[in-house]
Amino acid sequence: MHKASWILLALVGALTLLGSLASLATAYRGTEDQIVPGGTTIEDVRAWREDVATALKGRRGTASAYAASYAALFLCIVLIPYRRGEVWAWWALGGAALLFLVLTALRVPMLGYTLGIGTAVTQAAIVLVALLLDVGRLRRPPPA
Repeated sequence: MHKASWILLALVGALTLLGSLASLATAYRGTEDQIVPGGTTIEDVRAWREDVATALKGRRGTASAYAASYAALFLCIVLIPYRRGEVWAWWALGGAALLFLVLTALRVPMLGYTLGIGTAVTQAAIVLVALLLDVGRLRRPPPA
């Protein structure tokens, strides 16, 4: 199950990296960047206030850059120490996924906004399943 676990985790990391790079491209080059699905676009805002539209694109770019960096670090942990069976990597990946879920879920009580929750729940669920596939590492002695 160890192999299935790290492959599934690597897939999550790779998809997160690809998604964040696509979001970054939308932030920096996209013209049809919708603020809410089926609603106002950045171009609509640009017609009203150029500086606000630029700030919104900058915020998306920053969030995308952090997501890409998180994904790269996630992949490095999965492909090196996690594959070797290091217990700390199991906890680090689980903790990061849980923190991402909690911080994303805070948008519901704080903003009354649910868009994006599905992505966080799906990612956290897949990471949890992948980690549970290799939960036995927590009982084994560390590799020599």
